[in-house]
Amino acid sequence: MNAPVTIAREFTSEFPGLLTAGGKPWHYLDTAATAQKPRAVIDAMGRAMGEDYATVHRGVYARSAEMTQAYEAARRTVAQFIGGHEDELIFTRGATEAINLVAETWGRANLRAGDRILLSQLEHHSNIVPWQMIAAETGAVIDVCPLTDDHQIDLDAAEAMLTEAHKLVAFGHVSNVVGSVLDAVRAASLAHRVGAKLLLDGCQSAPHMGVDVAALDCDFFVFGAHKLYGPTGIGALWAKADILADMPPYQGGGAMIDRVTFAGTTYAPAPQRFEAGTPAIAEAIAFAAAADYVSAIGTERIHAHEKALVARLRRELGAMNDVTLFGPADSAGIVSFAVGDIHPHDLGTILDEANVAIRAGHHCAQPLMDYLGVPATARASFGLYSTEADVDALLAGIARTRKIFGKG
Repeated sequence: MNAPVTIAREFTSEFPGLLTAGGKPWHYLDTAATAQKPRAVIDAMGRAMGEDYATVHRGVYARSAEMTQAYEAARRTVAQFIGGHEDELIFTRGATEAINLVAETWGRANLRAGDRILLSQLEHHSNIVPWQMIAAETGAVIDVCPLTDDHQIDLDAAEAMLTEAHKLVAFGHVSNVVGSVLDAVRAASLAHRVGAKLLLDGCQSAPHMGVDVAALDCDFFVFGAHKLYGPTGIGALWAKADILADMPPYQGGGAMIDRVTFAGTTYAPAPQRFEAGTPAIAEAIAFAAAADYVSAIGTERIHAHEKALVARLRRELGAMNDVTLFGPADSAGIVSFAVGDIHPHDLGTILDEANVAIRAGHHCAQPLMDYLGVPATARASFGLYSTEADVDALLAGIARTRKIFGKG
């Protein structure tokens, strides 16, 4: 039970963003939205933009060659972080673009009128809207898998719903709202049984749990750097090599070509075929630094630390008779809740006065809010730097809010 204290003492000081402008502790409980950055990542990005900077894949001078090696080494590091190979990993602007890439390339090439896509009730908008757009163009139909009573994707229902008309199953590996963890191995088995592909939205799983795409047997896996303690503006799509080989390019431009003539163009192999133009060089290198940072600490250690904080917060909130908790008891690093009839925005505003930062709103998951029957929830989400003091500050802030609203 010492893990939460030990890990916090060891690493919190490495995150400069965890202090206010006045040098006081900032109780940051919004890591599910975006994670704070350790010095190792900040420094790696600074070097890449400064003394190491040059273009990649183009220059014949030494620094360009060195930067090209560093960029491709970053691809290898990020791929290995999730158990993949470097030739299977595409750098994108984020997980959102990664899902759009799959929709616009694999989806456009493989979906036809009458084909079906299975999503779930708890998906982030980024794993709904791209499929709605491609379904409208191709004539494919979207089905929605319901949830269990504790707000997990109901794989028994998915099994009953899936038919050979389904070409794709796209599920969140961990819900960004309620923290429920998908049994991804079973989801892959169910999808493959009917000949469908499985896409996992790994934005909330990759930073908090060990991920091995080979063991999961998914076909596509997407995640973003900024939730992994890395920079914004970059993410990754991993896909099985044989699938990538058959996918047409997403955008045209430099770097993704083999040869260009006005008579026609041939394209580079994957992953270069999907990275048109000058890439996010410094961001890729910082992405790899973040992956290395997390790997050095250990995802199992991080997960255990966050589980302990989740268990304590759910226990304390559950003892309040006017608090509604959403999601399963073993949610991964996330606790969503409502305090009586106090709007989450009001709670978030009052907490901010005490230097406590939570997320309040629909969390880019409006269909899930409709399913839960609420306009919004309050969400506390943990990272490797979260402490017992953060939970103390949140609970004190909730008590103060209840008193302000005459509930205490």
